[in-house]
Amino acid sequence: MKAMILAAGLGKRMRPLTDDLPKPLLLCGGKALIVYHIEALAAAGIKDIVINHAYLGEKIEAALGDGSAFGVSIQYSAENQPMNTGAGIANALPLLGDEPFILSNGDVWSDFDYRQLTEIDIDLAHLVMVDNPHHNPRGDFALTKKGRLIADRDSDHGEGLTYSGISVLHPKLFAFCPSGAFPLRQPLIDAMADGRVSGQYFEGRWTDVGTPERLQELEAELSQSASDQQ
Repeated sequence: MKAMILAAGLGKRMRPLTDDLPKPLLLCGGKALIVYHIEALAAAGIKDIVINHAYLGEKIEAALGDGSAFGVSIQYSAENQPMNTGAGIANALPLLGDEPFILSNGDVWSDFDYRQLTEIDIDLAHLVMVDNPHHNPRGDFALTKKGRLIADRDSDHGEGLTYSGISVLHPKLFAFCPSGAFPLRQPLIDAMADGRVSGQYFEGRWTDVGTPERLQELEAELSQSASDQQ
């Protein structure tokens, strides 16, 4: 099984920290955010990883190389400009193959165990959902008791939760996508309308590192965890 890490964003909300550094390379707990994903995937036995990049992408390649330092093999899907999440994934499909693959956003942090996803049977997509953070109080999608996701996050048939940025996707999800930039949300909603997207609730540690303040909060949390373990 392969994995893809999304790392092509501009990181505008993180400025000035991202003026000269792509957001996935920002340090937290003495380690680049994207390295946490690579190490977690390697621990789950995922050795083939594709990383897309655009803004300051050469710095990502210089920092991570071919992945051998982490015990994995990394291929890069370079974009001349950010293509939005959905188009960025579709652009990388030739590197990902025809089988389902794990997807992870490079700007989140979590202690999620990717081994939960390596043997899962999916239709078109399976999303890991988390409690709604204060900056996304209504959530993204609703998870039903039968483990299906629906686009109406306020539906009485499910609980509105936030998409963690971690999922398993089948390449067929992108079979009828438009040309040009489009978000991942677009094909997901179409697949949800046909009942072809499943989900699971994750109650572990998770942070969307979207602002300098949240990065500082995560830094403090990781420092406290390291102190507690000593």
